[in-house]
Amino acid sequence: MDEKGLTTRADWLTACRRATDTMRTMLADRATTAERAVETGTTGQGGDHTLEIDDAAETIVFAELQRLFDEGHRFHAISEERGEADFGGSDVLVVIDPIDGSLNAKRGLAHYALSLAVAAGQTMADVEFGYVYDFGTGEEWWARRGTGAFLDERRLDAALGERRARDGRLELLGIESADPRWLRGSIDSLVEHAYRLRALGALAPSLCQVAAARFDGLVSLRGCRAVDVAAAQLIVREAGGVVSFPKFDDPLGAPLDLVPHSPVVAARTPATLTELEPVCQLQ
Repeated sequence: MDEKGLTTRADWLTACRRATDTMRTMLADRATTAERAVETGTTGQGGDHTLEIDDAAETIVFAELQRLFDEGHRFHAISEERGEADFGGSDVLVVIDPIDGSLNAKRGLAHYALSLAVAAGQTMADVEFGYVYDFGTGEEWWARRGTGAFLDERRLDAALGERRARDGRLELLGIESADPRWLRGSIDSLVEHAYRLRALGALAPSLCQVAAARFDGLVSLRGCRAVDVAAAQLIVREAGGVVSFPKFDDPLGAPLDLVPHSPVVAARTPATLTELEPVCQLQ
């Protein structure tokens, strides 16, 4: 669909910004690790233990979804904690991680974000709008399909390339899913392709670094969930980068659900994407 289609009849950007403002206040009221580490005693639909800040953030986002519903918009939602929720329609799918990088948020580390994507179908290729707000850095990233990607209202330069060290390896490669067991299985391939590594601890902000050419590429070392990456992968593509989910024949064929189907790989060029895909396929 183009920007006049179903996904953009609602003002998704304004809704995301309202949610962000309210979440920022909520997080400021729970500023310490002790306050942010409190769990609800339940497990979210994504499989992780739910923190009270996760639950509060999701409540804030769903209040904005309810507002849109009350205005006459119809859609279906899938979220990290609640799973699926029906808002009267199946033609538009909203994919939400209220706090991507909850461990960072709990520990007071820099990168944790609201991630919200709006799609006109059931796969990554169908995402029409993506929004990521990094509460650690205060940076707002968003994109609409076919209109470019933006960082704090500045359009990202789609012509930006990559940097390589003198030996030909990528100067800076982002990695996620940094469990030592996964690192151990991929270390030889990482040494081959990367001069330096960075792990931010949150997939949505990490992908956004590729969109701005801060990272020359990114690899998740195991399967990722759509709620973590659906918005950011569109931002990368609208910023001139490329993305694939290499477990699928169609690079953007990963479903928009809660199952970690495939790793994600992102780069500034198609050649580098092809170079990086085997790193995650080792798992």
